[in-house]
Amino acid sequence: MKNQPLVVERLLNAPAHKVWEALTVKEKMKAWYFDVSDFKPEVGFAFSFVGADQGVEYIHHCVVTAVVPDRKLSYTWKYEHYEGESLLTFELQPEGDKTRLVLTHEGLETFPQHLKSFTRESFTGGWNYFINNALPKYLDPEFVPEPQSETRC
Repeated sequence: MKNQPLVVERLLNAPAHKVWEALTVKEKMKAWYFDVSDFKPEVGFAFSFVGADQGVEYIHHCVVTAVVPDRKLSYTWKYEHYEGESLLTFELQPEGDKTRLVLTHEGLETFPQHLKSFTRESFTGGWNYFINNALPKYLDPEFVPEPQSETRC
């Protein structure tokens, strides 16, 4: 279980192209996700951003590894001054006028596990917030969180 990828799945009330824009357009990413340095959905594109946890700021460095417009986006995820590297993948599956988003974060065990910010529990809480609250709210201002949000570990 320890080395299993973290998977968060959500049916979003938006078509795939709108979800894709939320994942790939810098200004839209800032509205629900992180304020990235720059972003282009191109394999090899490197970007960074700062995220804080428990009062500590962490500089994230990422490189895009896979792009299938409106379907799949993957990038590496690592932290400045800390060991470890993971892979984050967003997969979009159209379902009528909605989109099923499956986020998979692999390699969490490569980060320093003695630091609470890098534990599986910390990532689970963060991704549940982004995928089950922040992104649906961004895509649909009428959104009200539902208790049956799905997370698979």
